Order: sequence, then structure tokens, then C-alpha cells
Amino acid sequence: MKRFFRGISIYLIIVLLIMLSTRMLGTNVEKPVELSFTELVTHLNDGSINKITSIGNTVEGELNDGNKFTAILPEETRVTFYHDYVKELVDEGKIVYDAEQIPTTPWYIEMLPTIFILLIFGVFWMVMMQQTQGGGNKGVMSFGKSRAKMQKLEDGKIVTFDDVAGLEEEKEELQEIVDFLKNPKKYIDIGARIPTGVLMVGPPGTGKTYLSKAVAGEAGVPFFTISGSDFVEMFVGVGASRVRDLFEQAKKNAPCIVFIDEIDAVGRRRGAGLGGGHDEREQTLNQLLVEMDGFSKNEGIIVMAATNRADILDPALLRPGRFDRTIYVGLPDVKGREAILKIHSRNKPLAEDVDLKVVAKRTPGFTPADLENLMNEAALLTARYNLKEIPMHLIEEASLKVQAGPAKKSKVISPKEKRLTAYHEAGHALTSKLIPGTDPVHLVTIIPRGMAGGFTAYIPDEDRNYMTKGEMEDRLAVLLGGRVTEALILEDISTGAQNDIERATKIARDMVTHYGMSERLGPMTYGNDNDEVFLGRDLGRTRNYSEEVAAEIDKEMRNIIDRAYHKAESLLKDNIDVLHRLAQTLMEKETIDGKEFEAIVAGN
Repeated sequence: MKRFFRGISIYLIIVLLIMLSTRMLGTNVEKPVELSFTELVTHLNDGSINKITSIGNTVEGELNDGNKFTAILPEETRVTFYHDYVKELVDEGKIVYDAEQIPTTPWYIEMLPTIFILLIFGVFWMVMMQQTQGGGNKGVMSFGKSRAKMQKLEDGKIVTFDDVAGLEEEKEELQEIVDFLKNPKKYIDIGARIPTGVLMVGPPGTGKTYLSKAVAGEAGVPFFTISGSDFVEMFVGVGASRVRDLFEQAKKNAPCIVFIDEIDAVGRRRGAGLGGGHDEREQTLNQLLVEMDGFSKNEGIIVMAATNRADILDPALLRPGRFDRTIYVGLPDVKGREAILKIHSRNKPLAEDVDLKVVAKRTPGFTPADLENLMNEAALLTARYNLKEIPMHLIEEASLKVQAGPAKKSKVISPKEKRLTAYHEAGHALTSKLIPGTDPVHLVTIIPRGMAGGFTAYIPDEDRNYMTKGEMEDRLAVLLGGRVTEALILEDISTGAQNDIERATKIARDMVTHYGMSERLGPMTYGNDNDEVFLGRDLGRTRNYSEEVAAEIDKEMRNIIDRAYHKAESLLKDNIDVLHRLAQTLMEKETIDGKEFEAIVAGN
């Protein structure tokens, strides 16, 4: 609607400009010839004038050839001009004469149409600029005003630490902030300086924003929220003005919390990238630095910020006195995931067979946002089937839907492709079963989901923070199990192993270049992971090794992949009968769970 209104406004402005131009230029379309009094009398005597009009001391008329003229009468002839020069010609019918009164309309009355057009043009210009800036109080007259939204306690439900699960250590770090906002005198008396800023770093969806709201809720203070991109505008200096206005508002409501989401949009390192920095963003950052710990004193204002790219922030922003404390908000462990699932299922009726501990074990790597989405998807599926309680199997279906997409049961698959997919997934699952220490198989399916024609899901026995060289080699063998099976059974290979090969190649490269797991190249790091975000990942990546070392890296990667391939091939050849049983069952049932898988492998 805004786009439509903006387009109409532009067309109206163009029409008004054309009308104004026509009006201003219209009076100059035909300029009359100026005659002296002597020339006027000569034309009257020659009979070359066919029409004349007297207006005060001015005479206007038209010559026989159609040209218009004007002349000024001398003072001594102004009264007697008609009787002395025109009356005889009029009586003979040779000329048409007319006498008009001098117009008495004031000049400002004549200018009213022009003023009216200019006023309409100005109104439409103001409306268009206001629509461009989002309407409301964010129009052309409020460029320099902060766009922060203040959330007071009476505005709605208060978020506290009880609503935040899986972040116990992070909440302990923030408890000091809460205590200071409640009882600042205790800290002032002992000479302690509370952190001016708290930077929360972590992957997207880990609860950084929610945690900051919980701090404001626990302390019972106003909470200002703004995104880093809201500071930067097309006009230089607007961002700095908005920073000043934000802190002015915060001072009036102190003690309070100012939360800046995605601060890397305005806090990037100055002077980086091709062609230097960005003037507007740098001015905004400079003003933020001054407000946080410069010449201004902002007591009682705690600045909290969130980002997932702390490595690109300006060092001046991270020094003590500005962002004194950095809190890493990472992915929750299995215990944290269970607590998060309990919070997001508080208002949802769960069936008796639901075990959130099992769901937590089956969702490694899920962020709090993913877990909330999982429970919401389970509730939507329950409502779709007109059930009153959410059963366990729909939570599992929601988990698969979040990870891989919805099942495409109606997709037509040829028998040849179905057989290929069955053997491919059976190869993955059986390889994982035959290698000790790998994750147990939870589900094997050949029903397409998302971009995958089928997949094998695993349940890790426990969360892992580190992986050994042997575990990574085992994972490579499992990833290549599908491709090995295609070559063994079908005597051909397909494009279905593309993702497996891509993941295996990345693991092998990381083993050689990052983790120092190559005996030939030794415990050294090759290359640099600090990608230059201003140049792009590939253009900005530095390479600190020679071409000879690059060739050695390629050879080591190939050796690692070959060893994993031959390991999977040996295991599958020795258990070819089990592989056939698994593939045959998958072609018949399309999906088998962990218990069925174990029974098939055992020969039952």
C-alpha cells in the first residue's frame, strides 16, 4: 500500500510541476512589439492598425499583419489622445477602439494560483518523504530521532530468569548486573564499577535477546531495544544523532538497559575493506564510543549488545570501560535442551508417552529457537489431526520436519531409484552399526524429505565437545558407506552421494589443515579461518603455505578418504547378507526405526 501511495504521489508531483511551469511560462509565449509614440502615430496615419485598446497611459493593439504592439502615451497627450488621433478613424470605421479601466486587483491576489500550486507540491513532498521513512513519527522531520522502542514492565508479560533455561552460567554472570540495578549503593560504597556494557556472543537463535529481556525483568527497569541497522541512514550524521538521542532518552529513564541487537551492523572495524571505511557508519560508531565511555557520563545505563560475529567488531568497542564483559551464549547441552523443551511445552497438553529427555537426546545441535519451533510444529501437526494431546510420534515427526523438511509421500519414485536409495541408506546404517563407538541408528527412511531422497538419523549417547582422530575416521567411513554400497551392489554410482562426499571432504581437509592430524605434515595449521567479511570469504581468505604444501595437503586428504572408503568396503563385503536384508525391508516398509533395525541386523 505504501509503495502504491508513493507511486501516485510521484506522478501527482510531476503533473503539478508541469502545471506550474506552464503557468510561469505561459505569459511569455507571445511578447508584443514596443512602439514609441511617434511610431504609433505613423501607423495610425498609414492605416496599418486595425484594433487599439487604451488602458490608462498604455495603448495596446494589433497591426494589420497580426502582430501585437504596445506603446506608452506621453503625459501631455494622455487626455486628448482619443480625440486628436483615433476618433476620426473610428467614425470612418477604419479602426476598432476600446477603453479599459486600470486593473485594481492586488499583486498577491494574482499570485494566489501559483502559491496554491507550490503549497500542494510541498504537502505531497512531505507526505512522500514521510512514507519513505516508515510513517508515524519517523518522517522527514525526525531523521535524527532514535528508533529505539522502550518496553516498560506494565507493557506486558515480564520475562525473568525463570523463563530462560539451559543458560545457568550465563545467568550467573548477569546476576551482578541485576543486583546493581536494584541496589547500586552497595557497589558504589565499596568502590566497584559495574560493567558499562555486556556483549553477548553466540550463534543465531541461542537466546541472546531473550536473556537481555530477562535481565530487565529481573531488575524491574525500562528496557530499550534497537537494531544496529536502525542507526545507519542514507544521510551522513543521522546515525550519530540517533545515538545521542537514544542515550538522552535512556538518561531520563535511568536506571535502565539499552539493548542493541546485531551490533556488528554499526560496530564493524573502522578502515577495513576496499576503499577504506564507511563514513556514516564510522561517525555512528564514534558517537557510540563517546557515549559509552568518552566525555559523557551515563551512570545507571547498562548497554547490552548481541552479535554472532564478534571477530569483526572494532577493538575500541571491546576495550574495558565500554564492553567490559563478554558472555558466550552457546548451544545447550542435553540437560539444557530438556529444560528448554519443558519451558516451551508448559502451555501445550502432552500425551503420557512423551519423554522430553528422549527428545533432548535426539536433538543435538538444536538452538533454543529450534526447540521452540519443534514444539510449535508438533502442536500444529496435532491440531491438523484433530487430537487433544501431543503424542510422542508427532514430536518425532516435527523433529524430522525441522531438520530435513516435510515428508514427500506423494512423490512418484521409480522402482530403480527406490532400490538405489534403499541400498544407499542401508549402507550408511549398517556401516555405523559395524563400527564400534559410533552413534546408534534411530531411524532409516527412503521417503524423500526436502532435498534428500532418504536419510539415516542417529541418536548420540552423549554430547561431544571434542572428537578424536579415530572418531573422525569412523565418521568418514559411515559417510562413504552409501557410495560404497552403490558400487558393490549396483555396480554403478549415482549423484545421491553428493552431500556425503562434500561433508567427508570437509572433515578430511579440517583434519589435515586445522587439527594437525596428518603424520606427514605434522601438527601445524595451514590457512587462515579469519575470512575478511568486507571482501568475501574466498577473496579475503589468506593462504600461508606454498604450492608444494598444497599438493601434500591434497595427497593427505586423498589418503584419509581412501582409508575410510576401504574400511567401509571391507565391512560391507563381510556382511553382504545383512545389507540385502536391510535394503529389502526398506523397499517394503520405506521407514524402519531403531528397534526394527537392530532386529534385522540380528537376523530376527
